[in-house]
Amino acid sequence: MALLERVVAENDKQRFEFSEDMSRIRARQGHSIEVDGGWAPADPPETLYHGTVEKFLDDILMQGLKPMKRHHVHLSADIATASKVGARRGKPVILSVAAQELARQGVEFSLSSNGVWLVAAVPPEFLRRNG
Repeated sequence: MALLERVVAENDKQRFEFSEDMSRIRARQGHSIEVDGGWAPADPPETLYHGTVEKFLDDILMQGLKPMKRHHVHLSADIATASKVGARRGKPVILSVAAQELARQGVEFSLSSNGVWLVAAVPPEFLRRNG
């Protein structure tokens, strides 16, 4: 149990959490299988961010952001976090997402317990390259 508590506490992305009774552990988001994460709909800020790398940029700008093998597209509330995510695969490219505008179109956003914004997809017209 001490090892699990350390993994939950020290994970740099705060990716894991315990159930209320501490009898189970799960990933907060990023699942590749069907799960009910209990993510309540949330009103996003005006802009959210997504970190990627140059080799994916043309496809993203043409097709938008898709969840790929996950259930949701993951977005960050700040550029620093998006940069860290993008840097996992090379030099990061940061995209701004017109989240509030997308929400006004009826797209539902959720916020995970570790601050990651979740959305089914982001069409290309709601994306802009930063910088």
